[in-house]
Amino acid sequence: MWIVRLALRRPYTFIVMAMLIAIGGVLTIARTPVDIFPEINIPVISVIWQFSGLSPNEVEGRMVTISERAMTTTVNSIEHIESQSIAGVGLIRVFFHPDASIGAADAEVTAINQTLLRSMPPGTTPPLIIRYSASNVPILQLALQSPTLSEQQLYDYGLNFIRTQLATVQGAQVPLPWGGKVRSVMVDLNPEALYAKGLSAFDVSAALGSQNVILPAGTAKIGPIEYNVRTNSSPDILETLNDLPVRQVGGATVYMRDVAQVRDGFQVQTNQVHVDGRRSALLTVLKTPTASTLDIVQRVKD
Repeated sequence: MWIVRLALRRPYTFIVMAMLIAIGGVLTIARTPVDIFPEINIPVISVIWQFSGLSPNEVEGRMVTISERAMTTTVNSIEHIESQSIAGVGLIRVFFHPDASIGAADAEVTAINQTLLRSMPPGTTPPLIIRYSASNVPILQLALQSPTLSEQQLYDYGLNFIRTQLATVQGAQVPLPWGGKVRSVMVDLNPEALYAKGLSAFDVSAALGSQNVILPAGTAKIGPIEYNVRTNSSPDILETLNDLPVRQVGGATVYMRDVAQVRDGFQVQTNQVHVDGRRSALLTVLKTPTASTLDIVQRVKD
């Protein structure tokens, strides 16, 4: 019972130790993150290849298989790989062992897939590589609806205003909105007019790409001042695109308005969100693996 005799001889030492333990316990409880779900350590990295126009079989044979073979050769700590191929898109999920370093694995996956671009079909863009964790779960959903704003405006407002503000919330991840319509400049071709003028859709695309540009033209030194000179042919008003010349046919200039109509429209809509029977846009807020769900909810509200 030496510890009892020591406590009787030095009571103040044990009082101070007890106070430190009590204060440390209170601080630990206050700083311990409170969460609804436990942290699940299943490190996963997703590799997304995209190439418009390829069939699922071509995506699998010419992109997904090559990437899988390379990663199994050079990336360490792989537990297993899953893949899915659809028209124009190849999704590869690489599962790692729980004790693997996800940061090092991410770097290895990125490096090897960047070097594979030369083996892919010409024009393939670099893959989208996303680090995923089972603890990344949606905790909030924000529905955007308005009796006056269109679906394009709702999507644009959620993407460029609300999402950028939510991205600054510590521990939160905000993907692109669901629903709504992605605003885009659309060119409606007139097949009969194109045939009559001897033009094709490629001619219209080439005219837009070659004339709607901003190019640096160098500098001009006038006296002691040197000015930057730019060649700006990008119109400020959308309707001006209808006045772009497409080609000379039979000595006459064919303008865009003769074979097509440029308008402010939207891309093909692939998903819809309804709130109270009205089309809307939806923002989903995810949590990072180490963040507290309750803290993120409170920060979003603030």
